[in-house]
Amino acid sequence: MNRLTDVIRADHRELQASYDCLVSSDDPDEQTRFQNQLTWGLARHIVGEELVLFPALDKYLGAGEATQDRRQNQIIKEKLQVFQDLKASDPRFIPTLTILMDDLASHAEAEEDKDLVKLEGAITAEESRRLAKSFERTKWFAPTRAHPDLPDSPHRTIVELTTAPVDYLQDLFRKWPDPEDLPHLD
Repeated sequence: MNRLTDVIRADHRELQASYDCLVSSDDPDEQTRFQNQLTWGLARHIVGEELVLFPALDKYLGAGEATQDRRQNQIIKEKLQVFQDLKASDPRFIPTLTILMDDLASHAEAEEDKDLVKLEGAITAEESRRLAKSFERTKWFAPTRAHPDLPDSPHRTIVELTTAPVDYLQDLFRKWPDPEDLPHLD
């Protein structure tokens, strides 16, 4: 069973791999498919962090420990919302994606090199595995699109989760990469 650090790092690598596939293509249809894949993965990852990682940081490392991470995630969600609604033919498509991924890379680096190291040092291996399982489970119920404009309140998470069924329904009509085209990370 994986630790929390392992599942979060794996997500970061999958997001980077989707980005790599997207920018290496000059086919708008393929770019749209990987745009949907990247959006789907990143939106779910963000909610997993908000519901599992950030509360764990605050609980085990001290109240307010995840404040900066929450701010960064809000910025990433806002940029993701812009990107997810662009057409591959839009001249802003790649520049918007590049800015989004630069922010994500910076966030992921700080998370992996600082936050997760401190958290893993403060919890047991069993707790890390429990959090990893919770993180993975949470992503199954998370929205698959960015919704940064939801009201900032203690009930935001509940409101955010209620958007997931609408996202799932819309996903049925979106284009996706063929499974054999998805990057396989070992």
